[in-house]
Amino acid sequence: MEDRRLYSPKMVRDILEKHNFKLSKSLGQNFLIDGNIVRSIVEKGGITEKDFILEIGPGIGTLTEELSIKAKYVVGIELDEALLPILKETLRERKNVEIIHGDILKIDLEELFHKEFKGESIKIVANLPYYITTPIIGRLLEEELNIQGIIVMIQKEVARRMIAKTNSKDYSALSIFVQYYTDPEIILNVPRSVFLPKPKVDSSVIRLNLKNQKMKVENKEIFFKVVRSAFNQRRKTIQNSLSSKELNISKEKIKEILTLCNIDPQKRAENLTAEDFAKISSLFPPI
Repeated sequence: MEDRRLYSPKMVRDILEKHNFKLSKSLGQNFLIDGNIVRSIVEKGGITEKDFILEIGPGIGTLTEELSIKAKYVVGIELDEALLPILKETLRERKNVEIIHGDILKIDLEELFHKEFKGESIKIVANLPYYITTPIIGRLLEEELNIQGIIVMIQKEVARRMIAKTNSKDYSALSIFVQYYTDPEIILNVPRSVFLPKPKVDSSVIRLNLKNQKMKVENKEIFFKVVRSAFNQRRKTIQNSLSSKELNISKEKIKEILTLCNIDPQKRAENLTAEDFAKISSLFPPI
């Protein structure tokens, strides 16, 4: 029955009241209270009975419950210790769920994957606090773990930046970073009205499908430093934005590199493709 599910607004309020739980603004806690949204995340995320799921920030278990109904096994990592007794109660009948107290940015993910998933390829599902979205996604992608994909609810504006293409105002260093590792797609837009409490912005659910074969770059560290430097001063020409203290290279050398790459020095970062940045960075001296 709908009113017995954790996404029922009455159920959420009753649980919070019963446990005298105070929502933490510092942890960005906003709980889903809409069954259609919860079911859509799982359905459009392509979760099946064969899937092993790592959920980041299960909260009171609203999405966890739906994931456990559809997936084979779900491990949730929850930072807020005060939520652990609530999760123990709300998910007590879900035998394929394990909740771990920890910080996703500090926990040894390789060890966790080995212990909980025994080498199985997994899917990450998360409703992330806006302030920590980029560090978490960055860690998951950079460590190149045994992950099939990431299904994450984030601020709508950030989702647009992740999928943005060249020559658009949303195109950024984040676009190139995410698209280097994944093929991103927005699968659902989520209004602020379906959360308790209601946040100030709307959200989107984005699916990051990890690439089997990434774009070739000579040096990944230099590549991303060049990209960041270019977008840090995105209104400047590419020649000027790359002549920064961070990269420690002269404007004359930058012009020489751009000429060799057949790239107009008067273009801006938003006009260049990831492949353009790969060419540029391949000619950079060690930074």
